[in-house]
Amino acid sequence: MKSFACGDVVPGCEARWVCSTEDELLFTVAAHAATAHGLAEVSPELDQAVRAAIVTVG
Repeated sequence: MKSFACGDVVPGCEARWVCSTEDELLFTVAAHAATAHGLAEVSPELDQAVRAAIVTVG
């Protein structure tokens, strides 16, 4: 299981996810970035920051 808290990358955002795989988590986070933060594209820098903040749980 993989976990990510958006607030680790975007201060003030309280969204959190736990998904079975990193790919599933990244897909979910990208959708959140578009709807909640207005990002049409995830930059390489943001992708790297998100991947660095993902933790393995369970």
